[in-house]
Amino acid sequence: MVEKLYVTYNDVHKLCQQAATKILDEFKPQLIIAIGGGGYVPARILRSFLKQPGSPNIPIQAIGLSLYESLGGDSQVEEIGTKVTRTQWLDLSALGEMANLVGKRVLIVDEVDDTRTTLEYAVKELEKDVELARQRLGPDAPKAEFSIFVLHNKDKPKKGQLPEDMIKNRYLAAVTCGDEWINYPWEAIDIDEHDRLAAQKKL
Repeated sequence: MVEKLYVTYNDVHKLCQQAATKILDEFKPQLIIAIGGGGYVPARILRSFLKQPGSPNIPIQAIGLSLYESLGGDSQVEEIGTKVTRTQWLDLSALGEMANLVGKRVLIVDEVDDTRTTLEYAVKELEKDVELARQRLGPDAPKAEFSIFVLHNKDKPKKGQLPEDMIKNRYLAAVTCGDEWINYPWEAIDIDEHDRLAAQKKL
């Protein structure tokens, strides 16, 4: 039987708070891209802890991805799929959206790194699209740099691959865990029951 891990909103808040100092030291992001739907909440919480006095809030943009051959709507179930497709993306109809990423330090945020399929797709596609925008701006335009933050990284074999340099220097997981089934609060129908189960597991 698969072990279940219940994560509360307070847990997510504290994990983001703990990670923020390292993100500021190592990545210094100028823009956050949240992978929907699990990346939305941690991205928003993280932004509060990344804000520096006298500086504006870091902008957040969102992308949506889903996998074919999935069994349902939950992100961890979707990871069973084999082919990722875009359901929501940055506006490619004009140079504006992608040009805003050119030369920027961009932090990609998701809730869980399960098989890494979704993250691999997001990184490859964003790098490709931003590079096309950079080339249109001219050969001297600076390149963007992408980093990753996830709440949980499952310590298991990954189907997807990320650049080695990214894994070593531009990847941060707040928690590395086993292959548990992670229940996030935004997936709960009864949040009181969810929090009760989370407290029970911590006893």
